[in-house]
Amino acid sequence: MKQLRKFRLNYFSAGILTVAIVMIFCPLTGKATGAHVPSNLFYSTLTTQQDTVKPLLKSDSPRIRKDSLSDSTISTALTDTTKPGQRIDTFSFKMSKDSLDAPVVYEAEDSAVVMMQTKKILLYGKTKTDYKDITLTAPKVELDQETQILTAYNSYDSLGEILERANFKQGATAFQSDTIRFNFKTQKGLTKNTYTSSGEAFIHATYAKKINPTTMYAKNGVMTTCDLDDPHFGFHYNKIKIINNKLAITGPIHPEFEGVPVPIYLPFGIFPLNKGRHSGFLPPQFTTNEQYGLGLEGLGYYKVLSQYFDVTLRTNIYSYGGWLATISPTYRKRYKYNGGLNLTVQSTKINFKGDPDFSKNTSYFITWNHTVDSRARPGTSFSANVSAGSSKFNQYVPNSPQRNFQNQLQSSITYSKNWKWSNLTLSANHNQNNNLHYINLNLPDASFTVNTLYPFQSKEMVGPKKWYQNLGIGYNGSFNNSVSFYDTLAYGKNGRKSLLQYLLDTAQWSAHHSIPITLSLPPVFGGALIISPGVSYSQNWLQRITTYSWDPAAKKVDTTFRKGIFIDQRASFSLNFNTAIFGKYEFKNSKIVAIRHVVRPSLSFSFTPDFNKQHLREVQVDTTNRKLLYNDIGGSILSYTGGRRFAGLSFQLDNNVEMKVKSKKDTANDGIKKVKLIDGYGFSASYNLLADSFRLSQQNNFYLRSTLFEKISITASASLNPYDYDQKGFPVDKLFSHNGKFYPGRITNGSLSVSTNFKSKPKDQKKEEEKNQQMNEILNDPNLIDQQNLIDYMRQNPAEFVDFNIPWSLNTGLSLSFYERMKTDYSGFEKKISSNINFGGNFLLSPKWNFSANGYYDLDTRKLQMFTMNISRDMHCWQMALSITPVGLYRFFSINISPKSSMLQDLKVNRTRTFTNF
Repeated sequence: MKQLRKFRLNYFSAGILTVAIVMIFCPLTGKATGAHVPSNLFYSTLTTQQDTVKPLLKSDSPRIRKDSLSDSTISTALTDTTKPGQRIDTFSFKMSKDSLDAPVVYEAEDSAVVMMQTKKILLYGKTKTDYKDITLTAPKVELDQETQILTAYNSYDSLGEILERANFKQGATAFQSDTIRFNFKTQKGLTKNTYTSSGEAFIHATYAKKINPTTMYAKNGVMTTCDLDDPHFGFHYNKIKIINNKLAITGPIHPEFEGVPVPIYLPFGIFPLNKGRHSGFLPPQFTTNEQYGLGLEGLGYYKVLSQYFDVTLRTNIYSYGGWLATISPTYRKRYKYNGGLNLTVQSTKINFKGDPDFSKNTSYFITWNHTVDSRARPGTSFSANVSAGSSKFNQYVPNSPQRNFQNQLQSSITYSKNWKWSNLTLSANHNQNNNLHYINLNLPDASFTVNTLYPFQSKEMVGPKKWYQNLGIGYNGSFNNSVSFYDTLAYGKNGRKSLLQYLLDTAQWSAHHSIPITLSLPPVFGGALIISPGVSYSQNWLQRITTYSWDPAAKKVDTTFRKGIFIDQRASFSLNFNTAIFGKYEFKNSKIVAIRHVVRPSLSFSFTPDFNKQHLREVQVDTTNRKLLYNDIGGSILSYTGGRRFAGLSFQLDNNVEMKVKSKKDTANDGIKKVKLIDGYGFSASYNLLADSFRLSQQNNFYLRSTLFEKISITASASLNPYDYDQKGFPVDKLFSHNGKFYPGRITNGSLSVSTNFKSKPKDQKKEEEKNQQMNEILNDPNLIDQQNLIDYMRQNPAEFVDFNIPWSLNTGLSLSFYERMKTDYSGFEKKISSNINFGGNFLLSPKWNFSANGYYDLDTRKLQMFTMNISRDMHCWQMALSITPVGLYRFFSINISPKSSMLQDLKVNRTRTFTNF
């Protein structure tokens, strides 16, 4: 061993290109070099322009077994001085107690100095040192073999500025420092002026001590979420413990902005660094409301009960005595099910007691979402989407214009079971109109369907099918039960019925059965014409019928109901013909290559016998002795519900127009691009050959769908009545004639919707793709409660989610609808028109300032019903949002300044004030 330590190295100082030095601290089991070398033996190879440095052995050096070192190691490390036929002796040695269990591999780009006496190695110029999972790079490194301590230094330029720092990485832990001292044996180290990150946190420490691969202690530093070398803000601490990607705990801390301390001191700080769910308190925000007074909103606690279950508690407290409490448990089990419940109770006190405008209201709201993974139980599914509550709940939600005007609520709970030949579905449904305070419940509903069966088809088909083998028969059955009530009535008081009695009186049930028979015939005329005959029979079982009668004293129509079991029978026979006609016009020497027009006519012959003639009745509706027909099963005036027989034609004509143009941008398909001019337009009508009057249908429907320039969406529909009418608007059996002149008819109802959306190209396409990916993750979040809460928050605070990557955007839409309905006293008809314009957009005032606005204008009242403006400022690691709603049921403004990091999302400065407009 002593002889081996007396190596002599010859260095050639001129022309050194690369230095590769490998220092091995390994026992006999080391595999890094393929050799069994003791820990205190090191060797080096230096490649120069002149020669290769080789160690020189004395003649009395111990002989080494030939198989104790690999051939590659011997060729580069030791010169084989044995002669052919010479006997080679073996030797053994003891391992040092301070030896490492793996080699230390290091390299330097500039130069290396091996100091034999002090057993140190100095590396210069972009050095790299590897030991197990540790990688260290630095401008200068000093490695002490005896103490097994590595010291890394940074480098400076001529002005004293730092050029490069020492970088350390071990597993998920990484940091850079001015100086690093690390002990390979104990795995501990000391650093000076250290910068590291964990999760979204960036930590600077004047002094730091690493005690294991995941834990570090530090003192006198700053923690921040700003990624700049000189952060805009941070939390100054005297001491801190960091568990990488888990937790950071500090002693007394205080914030500072631009290096200026803020006199707000906390005794300690706890910062979660790992992603995922963490139990803890949810801080509130201060608000001012003209109706509710001063308040704290969002105060609560989040508790993780298990990996499958968690719960959130939140509350709002106001100085006038009002409060709101919400409990939101969520649950999930991968590949099984997931869902969540949200129950909110709201006690609203507007103004203080003694005020003439004081009012008190208690309301509730519940949402429940549940989905089952299709892989959990194939063939069985269960889902729930419940949104219900008091009809006045949305009215009293502050600072949410969209929710204040949300009047329609719907819920559905569905269970289904599929078999090979049939399907069973059980459901419960809920519909609610907050404006009318009317609630309708449909439960339970059940449906059973038998898939189409082909009785004439054999199990093993041989040859082509016969026409009768396509004859199919099926079955559809359903049962429905419904109840309805108003949630504002004082049931059981002032002589009114109790709620239970009212529900029993309004409860209705019905059952439906149908047996469709279909026959698919092969196309004729080379596939140009498709013929489809059909037969169906159905029954509706009803609980009650409706009777209308004229009250001469009150001069109005009274309505009465008669309960029992009543059967509405229907049958139909049909023969359908469908085809398509194509037309094309080609252009020459033009950017337009061709225009194609497709016409799809459909003609149907059908016959429906009159099985319900006994249910047709007439009633006087005014003092002029005018009488109208109705069906007591359907229960509506002029609603026959299959009570009249029909034998005639039904026809429909559908069209679409497309164009092919030459495109320079699109190189696919030889540079030919297809453009849709009109997605669809056409009409439908029917003619009854057995009717004694009004043979042509009074409702002839026209429609149009188009997307112009792939930007402007247009949808229009209308119903035309071609018959003449009298002074009160009732139809007269005169077709296309009025006062002896040609009359095309009158439009009884229609709708028009035009919308468009323009926006500039993103400044950074990569950021746009990342944003779209994040939105898809939100929309595809299996936890619908969290998804809905986030979407609601984004709608209420759009200024906090501004996309500075889009310089400008604009969207607008026009909606117009009208319909004709009979007056409540049956004295004629009246038209109802509804029209509005919605608009929105944003643009960048500068790269860091954004202005956005959206609103809703009612053309009927000629008033701006809702308008919101937002101004946002991107402050790098912080953001500022200013929201103003100057019109509407509630007027408010809000100023919010908060960090961008999700780790500090509750650390924000907020000022909100709300005013009422009634």
